Amino acid sequence: MFGAGGGTSSYQEVVESDLIVMWGSNARNAHPIFFQHVLRAVRRNAKLYVVDPRRTETAQWADLWLGPEVGTDIALANTMARVIIEQDLVHHEFIERATVGFDTFAASVAAWTLERGEAVTGVPAWAIEEMAVAYARADRAQMCWTLGITEHHNGTDNVLALINLALLCGHVGRYGAGLNPLRGQNNVQGGGDMGAIPNRLPGFQDMADAEVQQRFTAAWNHPIRAQHGLHLAQMFEAMDEGGLKALYVIGENPAQSEANTAQAVQRLGRLDHLVVQDIVLTRTAALADVVLPATAAWCETEGTVTNSERRVQRVRQAVQPPAGARDDIAIIAAVSERLGRSLGATDSEAVWNEVRALSPMHRGMSYERLEALGGIQWPCYHEDRLEPSFLHGRLWATDPTERGARAPFSIVQDESPVDQLTADFPLRLTTGRRLDSYNSGVQSGAFLSPLRQGETIDLSPHDAETLGVTEGDLVRVVSRRGALVAPVRLDRGLRSGLAFMTMHFPDEVATNDLTIDALDPKSGTAEFKATAIRIERHDTDPPAAPAVDN
Repeated sequence: MFGAGGGTSSYQEVVESDLIVMWGSNARNAHPIFFQHVLRAVRRNAKLYVVDPRRTETAQWADLWLGPEVGTDIALANTMARVIIEQDLVHHEFIERATVGFDTFAASVAAWTLERGEAVTGVPAWAIEEMAVAYARADRAQMCWTLGITEHHNGTDNVLALINLALLCGHVGRYGAGLNPLRGQNNVQGGGDMGAIPNRLPGFQDMADAEVQQRFTAAWNHPIRAQHGLHLAQMFEAMDEGGLKALYVIGENPAQSEANTAQAVQRLGRLDHLVVQDIVLTRTAALADVVLPATAAWCETEGTVTNSERRVQRVRQAVQPPAGARDDIAIIAAVSERLGRSLGATDSEAVWNEVRALSPMHRGMSYERLEALGGIQWPCYHEDRLEPSFLHGRLWATDPTERGARAPFSIVQDESPVDQLTADFPLRLTTGRRLDSYNSGVQSGAFLSPLRQGETIDLSPHDAETLGVTEGDLVRVVSRRGALVAPVRLDRGLRSGLAFMTMHFPDEVATNDLTIDALDPKSGTAEFKATAIRIERHDTDPPAAPAVDN
């Protein structure tokens, strides 16, 4: 929407905001460092609104919790938009100056009355109206979201719906007002910044731009083609079709983290050659033809990471890696050398200086400045000054020539989850993370947490009573793709009909055996958040799991 994939605000701006919306984000558990900034804002009397189907630990700090049915985020956002327009709370000056398509957008949400919004989302009309009015009237408001919004078959449209609300109210391009996607690990942002996306070069530069092509061609002595690569879901589809025969996996574990993992493992097995480069023997590495042991652990390597506020920070080696392990850059350079091309100097600072030479938004970030300032937010075009901490201030420029392209409103329609609830699969399973564990459990699963000893299937007390199970009972959880056995945990934060699990303990409970691989056609992200399941009592000899549903 705005030309670069990054949160528009700094953490300090969150602290100094008047209102914060956490939409589809249990930041207390999934982003605990960021949540400390939210709490600082709350203690300064900022209002906190939480939108999440579960009454999460984050929601316990909220002034108001809105609990929509899973997959109804667009319906909720469109209803809020209608309230803001109908009550004339829109920021007319900003809309006129910086946006296009307002009239068409207003017409598209006209049918989303509070009554309809309540009927579709399950959120009381008064709560929808209260949040809409508060967000519109706030001087400085932050909209924050994460996988609860994006891990749907229409996740991109979910994000566009939230951006529409910010455009209506002028909550972007100003200090303290912003749009912030929170990143799941400490360098997810940096991966995208460095070009680990199929249609961009480092610095989010368009591969089709002739000037960009010339610059990279000269630096790398190799022509840059304006040909987009495949994203992860397309790679797995290409394995089926025979168009992808070899895969080089670095620091990723798709045999465990992909939706419908039984099918993902089948596809990986069709490859002619699988190479995995990692710090531990992951489930994917166990399938590989070649495993390259790396030194990517945080304390073993030199380099930079970039966090959710776009801040680039130095990482310094503190301990020597295990014998036989090599730095990621050294491994890649050695492979390249054997393929007939030298990458030149590969120490971390030399690589970073190449980034600075090729990516204008990183140009002013020398190692010396990163050390002296404790990190720098991009963009940083010059070595003698810093840019504002927030993005897209150009939208507020009085001179149209400085304003650049206008931000478009998006027409987005409410769509139900692909995995429909039926009499055979009456419960909705949504997935997420817990505070004491990490991602797919490879690094944290081996440690016995005093908070949790393994995975559970979380149910509402009402559903547990209906099913005749109690806390700790083993049950069989069945979806249209697979089945597993897990103990029950009662969670009063869950409404009837909603269940919750994580993928932190895959050796004992492989949650992604259940999840559906229905994809967002725009982003390739699977719908992890909306799986239809049923719960059965666990017999000592459970029946076989259903066949993989393609």
